Amino acid sequence: MTNLDGRAEPFPASAASDLFETVRAQSLALVAPLNDEDMGLQSMEDASPPKWHLAHTTWFFEEFILKPALPGYRPKDDRFAVLFNSYYVQAGPRHTRSRRGLLSRPTVTDVLSYRSHVEDALREGLATDAFALDPERLDALMTLGCHHEMQHQELLVTDLLNAFSYNPLLPAYIEPRHTHVSAVQESSWTAYDGGLLEIGHDGEGFAYDCEGPRHKVWLDPYRLSDRPVTNGEWIAFMEDGGYDNQTLWLMEGWAVREKNGWDSPLYWWRQDGAWWTYTLQGPRPVDHAAPVVHVSYYEADAFARWAGARLPTEAEWEAAAEPTDIDGNFLEDGNFAPVGRRPGLWGDVWQWTSSAFSPYPGFKPPEGAIGEYNGKFMVNQMVLRGGSCATPKQQMRSSYRTFFYPHQRWQMLGLRLAADQ
Repeated sequence: MTNLDGRAEPFPASAASDLFETVRAQSLALVAPLNDEDMGLQSMEDASPPKWHLAHTTWFFEEFILKPALPGYRPKDDRFAVLFNSYYVQAGPRHTRSRRGLLSRPTVTDVLSYRSHVEDALREGLATDAFALDPERLDALMTLGCHHEMQHQELLVTDLLNAFSYNPLLPAYIEPRHTHVSAVQESSWTAYDGGLLEIGHDGEGFAYDCEGPRHKVWLDPYRLSDRPVTNGEWIAFMEDGGYDNQTLWLMEGWAVREKNGWDSPLYWWRQDGAWWTYTLQGPRPVDHAAPVVHVSYYEADAFARWAGARLPTEAEWEAAAEPTDIDGNFLEDGNFAPVGRRPGLWGDVWQWTSSAFSPYPGFKPPEGAIGEYNGKFMVNQMVLRGGSCATPKQQMRSSYRTFFYPHQRWQMLGLRLAADQ
C-alpha cells in the first residue's frame, strides 16, 4: 500500500503475523501424511527431502531476521546454519546439495523442535517490539520469509512426487479421489489487441524483486487458447510421431530427448492399451480432458510447432491475465494434480512461455545475501506463468514469474498455445 505522497506504508504487523502463522501451519499440514522414512527422501539433486524443506524455511527466518535483528537471540544449534543454507553464498558455507538426503541427523523430531524454537523467538520479539529493525523493514522480511516458505511448500509436494515415483508400490500421498477418462473438449481462442502496455509489479502488496520494475512493452495483436493443452491433445501429438520428428524440435531439445529416451511426459506408461500416470493420489488412467503436466520446455515448444502455433511470451500472458480474477486449481484445493474442465489462465499447471528469465529494464537486486534470491539465476532458464495445483493460491498475482531450466520436468509444468492475429 502507499501513502498519498506515494511512499510505501509499513505492512501491518498483525497481517504479517497472521500470514506467518498460516504459512507455518500449512507446511506442517503438508507433512502430516508422511512417516519419518518419507521425510528423508531425496530422489535427485534438483529435489530435497521434506525434512530439509521444513528446516531450510526455518533457517531463512533465523538467518535474515533473528540473528541480525533480535538482541540476545541464541540459535538452537549453530551447525544448522551449514546444513540448511541453500545457495546464499554471503550467508556462509553450505552442505552439498546432492547429499541432503544423507542427513539422517538431525532427526525429524530435532527439525520440528528447531522450527518451534525459531517460531517462539519470532513471536516473542514481535510481541515485545524487541527487533532492532524499523517496522517497515521487519514487515518486508517477515512477508518475504512467508512467501519463500510457500515456494518451498510447492517444492516439497513435487519433490515428494518424484521420490515416491521410484517406489514400485506407487504409494498414494493422499486418499485417491474419483477419477475417470473424459473426452477432449474443443478449445477456443481469445484475441487481444496488443499495443503499448505496462507489465511488472505495480507496487501494491508483496512481490519478488524480479517482478519489477514495471515497464512498457509493445505487443502486436495476438491470441491465446482459452485453456492449457490437454492430455488428449498430447496423445494425438505422440501418435502422430511428435517425439520422433526431429524437424519439430530445437537442436538442443532433440539432443536432450535422445539422451533421456523421452517418448511421453514424465510419470506416464502404457498399460492394457491405455495411458496411465503416477500422481500423489497414486496411479490413475490419464484423463484426456485434464491439462498435460510434467513436460519440459523442449517438449512444449515441439508440441506448439506441431500444432501450428507457438508459446506465448510472458508479456502476452501477463497482459491477458492482469484484469482477470485468480481462480483455478491450487495447492489449497488438495488435488495435487491437474483437473481442468474449465477455461481460464490460472492454476492446474505452470505454463511455459517463450521468454528467458532475464532482468527487467532497471532491475537491481537488493544489497546483501537477500539479493541472491533471484538475480543470480537470470541465465539459461525460461519463465512460466499462472501457478499450478501445487502452488499456494495466496502467492499468485499476474506479475509472478517462476523459472526453470528447459530440460526440467518434475515440477507441475504444462503449456498454453498462442498465435499471431
